[in-house]
Amino acid sequence: MSERQVLLRNLPAVDRVLREEVLQALAGQLSADILSEAVQNQITFLRRQLLSDGASADTSAALEPAAIAQAAATYCRDLLKPSLRKVINATGTLLHTNLGRAPLAPQAMRAIDDVASGYSTLEMDMNNGKRGERYSHVESLLCRLTGAEAALVVNNNAGAVLLALTALGRGHEAIVSRGELVEIGGAFRIPEVMEAGGVLLREVGSTNRTHRRDYVGAINEQTAILLKVHTSNYRIVGFSGEVTSAELVELGREHQLIVMEDLGSGLLTDLSSYGLAPEPTVGEVVRSGVDVVTFSGDKLLGGPQAGLIVGRKDLIRKIARHPLARALRIDKLTLAALEATLRLYLQPLRACSEVPVLSMFAADAQQQKNRCEALLQRLQEEPVAAEVSLVEDVARIGGGAMPLTELGDWAIAIRPHHISVAELAARLRDYTPALIARIRDDALLVNLRAVFAAEDNLLAQIIVAALPGEKPC
Repeated sequence: MSERQVLLRNLPAVDRVLREEVLQALAGQLSADILSEAVQNQITFLRRQLLSDGASADTSAALEPAAIAQAAATYCRDLLKPSLRKVINATGTLLHTNLGRAPLAPQAMRAIDDVASGYSTLEMDMNNGKRGERYSHVESLLCRLTGAEAALVVNNNAGAVLLALTALGRGHEAIVSRGELVEIGGAFRIPEVMEAGGVLLREVGSTNRTHRRDYVGAINEQTAILLKVHTSNYRIVGFSGEVTSAELVELGREHQLIVMEDLGSGLLTDLSSYGLAPEPTVGEVVRSGVDVVTFSGDKLLGGPQAGLIVGRKDLIRKIARHPLARALRIDKLTLAALEATLRLYLQPLRACSEVPVLSMFAADAQQQKNRCEALLQRLQEEPVAAEVSLVEDVARIGGGAMPLTELGDWAIAIRPHHISVAELAARLRDYTPALIARIRDDALLVNLRAVFAAEDNLLAQIIVAALPGEKPC
């Protein structure tokens, strides 16, 4: 009998491996079926390895019940780890789409906890004790903050655009400038959203310049909507021109057409005083006379992911009655967070200090430098095998908002001695919470703009733990 055959016959039974202490310790956390499957998969893997590669010096040890149990236990522990988990955002990108965009204010978190831990007034009119509308919890707030007649909220802004176009323009044409046919994250494009809503796209103008006469020439008996899309995730510079919201409103009135604008990143308060580039606020667009405005809740507004629709009461009511509105409706936890966030905007100065992303915009450059210097000193005091230095940096808004805006900032550059920068980044991602930074010029840059001050000490501990110590001479 060959050595391979002997080893195959010596593969232990599943029941034998399950008796190992390391798996018995997991019995109270995972079902017997999952534990058995993990062991069986490991045994199958070893059998296939023997059949294809034969025996090696390490094969006998790998076939021991304890070794198989350990491999199965590692797999099982990974099942118990949450995939969606907290990270520390040290990238310098404030609305990082991959990291969940805007962090929520403490008031929003408390509202979620209150609503999630029991029953709520989600669809109960407390004045008469009868069924109410879930949208009523935020409609009056949105109307007060934007000046709109009515408001509606759905699960995200792509859904808001789809719902509004479907309810108001299905079977008809919507005219939009070629320079505004944007693509958002995940390759979702405005023309495809319009097609899904049964709205016929009518492109006018050119990529860089569109005139009022272009819209006039395209209007026909099938036209229902003049659509303007704010290019929040890119800019056309140089020889360019666009038709303003006010000009479209005037044209819409002349031809009795609906004027709709997708703002993308919804901004409720002017941030130009913080040195940011001018960005239209929702209130400004509403005051220009636009009939329907859509925007996001989790970008510049600083709340949870949601699609907000504000505008003329008759049109908002028509949108709300469309069957698609139920499929796209907002859930109670998001609604609780959104209401709490919107209430902060009733006092603009309070919003700027308590909505996290707004406070990050307004962060003092010298304070940011001081935080970085404190981190640098902490790292220099540790016996880590790395070169660390303070470098000038820029923070970016991210999330498809204000693409040209750069915030002057500082960062710590880390160049490890005995591992690559990529390996250091991978190690930092493996901690709980994970630490996400970015690589530039063969160094790992740790930018503190989007890091909460309360996380500074933990961030330093994670970096020290991930960096190998200096090797002895």
